[in-house]
Amino acid sequence: MGFLVMILTAVVVVHVYLWRRLVRASTTPGSRLRRVLTWTLVVLAALMVVTMAGSRLFGMETVRVVAWPGYLWLALMFYLFVFGLVAEVPRAIAAFALARGRRAAAGTPPEDRAQDGPDGGPGTGAVDAVPVDASVLACPAAVESSAVSGSAAPVAVSGSAARGSATAGRPAGGGPGAGAPAIDRRLFISRTASAVVAAGALATVGYGVTRALGDPVIERVPVRLPRLDPRMSGLRIAAVSDIHLGPLTGRGHTERIVRMINGLQADVVTIVGDLVDGTVAELGRLATPLRSLESRYGAYFVTGNHEYYTAEGPQEWIEELRSLGVRPLRNERVEITHGGAVLDLAGVNDLNGLPFGDGPDIGRALGGRDANRPVVLLAHQPVQVAQAAAHGVDLQLSGHTHGGQMAPFNLLVPLQQPVVAGLASVPRAGGGDTQVYVTRGAGYWGPPVRVGAPPEITLIELRA
Repeated sequence: MGFLVMILTAVVVVHVYLWRRLVRASTTPGSRLRRVLTWTLVVLAALMVVTMAGSRLFGMETVRVVAWPGYLWLALMFYLFVFGLVAEVPRAIAAFALARGRRAAAGTPPEDRAQDGPDGGPGTGAVDAVPVDASVLACPAAVESSAVSGSAAPVAVSGSAARGSATAGRPAGGGPGAGAPAIDRRLFISRTASAVVAAGALATVGYGVTRALGDPVIERVPVRLPRLDPRMSGLRIAAVSDIHLGPLTGRGHTERIVRMINGLQADVVTIVGDLVDGTVAELGRLATPLRSLESRYGAYFVTGNHEYYTAEGPQEWIEELRSLGVRPLRNERVEITHGGAVLDLAGVNDLNGLPFGDGPDIGRALGGRDANRPVVLLAHQPVQVAQAAAHGVDLQLSGHTHGGQMAPFNLLVPLQQPVVAGLASVPRAGGGDTQVYVTRGAGYWGPPVRVGAPPEITLIELRA
């Protein structure tokens, strides 16, 4: 419930901002365009809330209907907001220049304005030095009435004054009503800024969709482990995380990932959490291609936070993966023998399992092993590397971050996780370092959009 409240609050705040900047500032009050755009924003906001809460409140079938437009609007809304914030700077500069021009116009001496013609040249003459009632100039009909009744002295009015009478009620200079041209300029500035913001957001989301739905990038990463037996040098571990089988993915998504992993001819295949966003009943058919994974020493899986978001919990997926030939590592380890040498491959549950009594237990996973052997740990979240270093782990493989998925989210990830993507090291208390590699994930969560963080399948090659 707390998550839904946070999402609803963010949706309301961002949509109010977009309405103020993209709708109200770019349309005239009471116009049909303003009404249409306002209601469009309201409908899109409601659609997005239904999309994000739908699987919990309405079921997967409802989400399948609204997911594509809902999640695409989420991405577009985000980049409209980002580009809108960036546009605040030039918008403020333009508004300042416009206000300064109006103040300068208001300070022009009256006699200079009277002598200027329409094209800025000499005027057509001045009013005779005869007192004239301002109400007469404001109402041409009064001139005729005075002339007929003879109640007023003849008044000589110049051509420029006559033109002034035709614009009654629009005082000169900076007084009230003099800002009509300036209002047009403000509207032009707002519409130009809105057009640039919209174009930038649409182009960014379009690019991000092509990256998210395209083939994952193969990252080949050599990792040197000081304790690795030279006979094991060259062992290849394929790592993939955050596949996120869900309402926007089909069976082809899994088949492509399996095909690409098999093409690497890895010795070990590891799936480092966040495989699914739903139950076995809803998504089981999408996972069946995992049965075709090929490797010399087997395929292994650890839970991610999303495995704990379904009402059934992760256990049904644990059993499903076993039936597909993928071995879950539940706070446990296996020995990988290669070239006559041995390496420990351990896996721990995700931190989100703690409230369910199913959290990570590195001590249990590593208990009783030969401390002289190197150990590779599978742990979904990079933040778990602190415990891994305390237990002397040589290498941790993680996912979870998606590399930020949609920049500039990558700038926010370090607030929670020590590594956004790639290889890093954490000092161990007893000397040496624990290395951690964070893969960007092969899928996406929410919007099918990736900007600055293409999907990834990683091939780790261990070297002595």
